[in-house]
Amino acid sequence: MMVSRFFLRGDRNIFIRGKKTFLYGLLISGMMACLTGCHGRKSLEPFEVPETFDTSKQYTVTFWAKNDTNKAQTKVYEDAIKDFEELYPNIHVNMRLYTNYGTIYNDVITNISTGTTPDVCITYPDHIATYLTGSNVVVPLEELFENKKYGLGGSELRFDGVKKEELIPQFLQECRIGEKQYAIPFMRSTECCYINKTYVEKLGYTIPDVLTWDFVFEVSEKAMEQKDDGTFLVNDQNVLIPFIYKSTDNMMIQMLKQKNAGYSKADGTIEIFNDTTKELLTEIARHGKSRAFSTFKISSYPANFLNAGQCLFAVDSSAGATWMGTDAPLSDISADKLRQFETVVKPVPQFDPTHIQMISQGPSVCIFNKEDPNQVLASWIFAQYLLTNEVQVAYSQTEGYIPVTTKARESEAYQKYLSAEGIDNKEHYAVKIQAAKMLIDHTEDTFVTPVFNGSASLRDAAGQLIENVVKSVRRNEIVDAAYIEKQFQDVSSLYRLNQNRGGEMEKQDLGPLPGTAKVLLGVLVLAWVGIVIYVVLDKRRSRP
Repeated sequence: MMVSRFFLRGDRNIFIRGKKTFLYGLLISGMMACLTGCHGRKSLEPFEVPETFDTSKQYTVTFWAKNDTNKAQTKVYEDAIKDFEELYPNIHVNMRLYTNYGTIYNDVITNISTGTTPDVCITYPDHIATYLTGSNVVVPLEELFENKKYGLGGSELRFDGVKKEELIPQFLQECRIGEKQYAIPFMRSTECCYINKTYVEKLGYTIPDVLTWDFVFEVSEKAMEQKDDGTFLVNDQNVLIPFIYKSTDNMMIQMLKQKNAGYSKADGTIEIFNDTTKELLTEIARHGKSRAFSTFKISSYPANFLNAGQCLFAVDSSAGATWMGTDAPLSDISADKLRQFETVVKPVPQFDPTHIQMISQGPSVCIFNKEDPNQVLASWIFAQYLLTNEVQVAYSQTEGYIPVTTKARESEAYQKYLSAEGIDNKEHYAVKIQAAKMLIDHTEDTFVTPVFNGSASLRDAAGQLIENVVKSVRRNEIVDAAYIEKQFQDVSSLYRLNQNRGGEMEKQDLGPLPGTAKVLLGVLVLAWVGIVIYVVLDKRRSRP
């Protein structure tokens, strides 16, 4: 009130001289509020499971999921939500679909800073590790797992819930970060090598039971032979990229794993910058220079080249099987460009064919903490519903995913689906089911990389090394020991890995700064500049 009266009297000098401290304090408080906005709201209390779920209240569960062009997946989500809401009329699920996981990740990071995270999110453990930099943001699930009423297979659930022992152990373990369970698996996939068997045999080769890197690179180099008119012998076309890899991060990670070489440790130690990585990059550069090898980022989708008869070995996710092959239901190229060939699905190439090692990947589900424990419980109940046979089997039929529960895998509906391989080129498309069967047969051969705050950036760095090497040899740059050493330094700096030569991380990567935080920080800087200018001018005016 005193401040108002000063202004009403117009006594500006008294206000400035008598209340200067108040004004500075007010401005500084405002700046602190901006800082609070940048770094997030007040920390939430750790979640505790309520004794009972309050069904008299209405809840809206915000669900963020990934989908691109597969409308069948969207329908599975929509049907699941509809069926769930019939079981729980007091829970409304509001779904938001994204075209890629990277955008989900960035939006979650942004929303953590404003306290507006979704309730349930399809994501990856690497991303969750970064979400955990906010105190109590993601709900650890052990207590929920074991709750007799609402836990896995709980007595109060209104559907046939999955018991903990029915979750495939390897997939459940993948969702642990440190000593805690921060997610449940939703679907699982791996990488497959989709092969144009017709062209490989035309070159005089027989596809082995287990591909090796030497075999794939040898056949790819052989396929580069051309006629006098410049067309390639194997496909009679002007375009051919024998070997294309979609996710070069997975390529490097799997190569290092198969070589028993360092990549990273659970404590955040970075090991990728080693002599084995140098040897691998040197070999990859050789085939990149001859153009027998390329990547998605450099050339485009492997499926498009495979289906056009312009690729012999296309490595992509098993979840992308419906894009692969002559009769692929989701093929992206025009019918006149399609070539007829036999497609074979194999695990990714190996260094030791007697010891197959391939990456396990696929979406998981995490729950975000809220002030109302019943809101969290509603979210958890919905997340569990995504593990039911109805959802698991239906979603796995849309792509080369496999269910994450033994209950769904062994169900009559899923076994019937697998046995109908090839009866049509839609739901039972042969290549898609072959990809799923391959992962089922090799579940024990899968592995995952350590998850920590910064592991997502390390993954990006692994792929960037391959991308940079292939681009460089195409520009006729020399790829030698000095070049690779410089790449190590540049990529480490680019992804803020800040590792020393011993491999220990000096600073963990927190991921890219969200756009809203950048704006707030910019406003903060300008505001402080204004304060400094005001103080300087005020002192000058106050001089006698």
